[in-house]
Amino acid sequence: MATLIFVTIVGFALMGAPIFAVFSLLALFSFYFAEVESSAVAVEMVRLAHHPTLLAIPIFTFAGYLLAESKTPDRLIRLAQSALGWLPGGVAIVSLMVCAIFTAFTGGSGVTIIALGGLLLPILSKQGYDERFSLGLITASGSLGLLFPPSLPIILYGLVGKVDIDQLFLAGIVPCFVLIGVLSIYSIWMGSRANKAAGPQAIAMRQEFSWKELGDSLWQARYELPIPVFVLVGIYGGLTTASEASVVTAAYVLFMNCFLYKDLNLFKDVPRITKESMTLVGAILLILTCALGFVNYIVDEDVPMLILDFMKQHIDSQLTFLLCLNIFLLLVGMMLDIFAAIVVVVPIITPIAAEFGVHPVHLAIIFLTNLEIGYLTPPVGLNLFISSYRFKKPVTEIYKASVPYLILLLIGLAIITYIPAIALLWVNE
Repeated sequence: MATLIFVTIVGFALMGAPIFAVFSLLALFSFYFAEVESSAVAVEMVRLAHHPTLLAIPIFTFAGYLLAESKTPDRLIRLAQSALGWLPGGVAIVSLMVCAIFTAFTGGSGVTIIALGGLLLPILSKQGYDERFSLGLITASGSLGLLFPPSLPIILYGLVGKVDIDQLFLAGIVPCFVLIGVLSIYSIWMGSRANKAAGPQAIAMRQEFSWKELGDSLWQARYELPIPVFVLVGIYGGLTTASEASVVTAAYVLFMNCFLYKDLNLFKDVPRITKESMTLVGAILLILTCALGFVNYIVDEDVPMLILDFMKQHIDSQLTFLLCLNIFLLLVGMMLDIFAAIVVVVPIITPIAAEFGVHPVHLAIIFLTNLEIGYLTPPVGLNLFISSYRFKKPVTEIYKASVPYLILLLIGLAIITYIPAIALLWVNE
């Protein structure tokens, strides 16, 4: 009977049933057949409701949606292009940086691709970039910012994995720049090669550097530039907590877009944006609480310890464990939403990683990097389908465009995994 029920639940999941419903059913039937009285979902909702950092998730999401709906993307693209456009591949680097910033605030690569894809693809095409190169670049860069503060997955990982969120914010900065750097080197190489092959008659892939243009773009973006200060200086200067920083940031972004730039109407645009952003937050919290109920069962049944015993019999080194962990997490990232993956997988792998001597902050960065790359991994990586929808291209074409970037991100993952100092550079032991 139990087997039939669980097979049915998995069948519902494969047919597209809401993930929160799947986790709720798994939790309820697991505890029922274990003959344990439990109100796991309700208990987790109460526990999360009292967590001091929980407020940061909806507030940062609201700030990110305000930025995405305003003309901030245009101003930041112009600023980055005036500063880096003279480089071979400079416009591509601009795309990487701007997408990373927006993903950090919105928490979802789908939002970034949909909001910025329509702006960036024409710019890349105008500069002479091959369409396949451009499609792959935007698809890959849509999830780059998941390691930048104030990324929602970082906050959620800290809540679930019981890791200091302030340390995770610091730990993700250098690894994120490693990934951006790897893709930037490729962009510069492709830009140089295209210019050389096309000759002087081709459309130049560089724009002439102009101090005037840089000054004008800096002035236009003058109100956006202080935003990172509210997050980083506020938290690490001891002035605010993560939740307080989120409130300050959102209040400033709201005032900036409604009264300084006047990009948004306080009474027409803000209610709509609030509804859209809170819909995402509601989905995240529903998945979180329902999945934690199922995780409680897994922990009660000592599943992590059983897996650990099995791995100890077959794996005898940290290097081999990290390799197996990366393969496993890439598969998880390809198949599960990042928020559900964090809630379900983190409690399982945390005690196992500790036994193999992996620092909990390093483990968090490895985990989030894998989930970030999972968005781009064929055949079912989420970014691939979002790009296919956004640019009206066959998904197989997006697969081909994304393969070089997937390989480069895997190289970046290997660097982050096997050089722990990159993630632990600013972390207090």
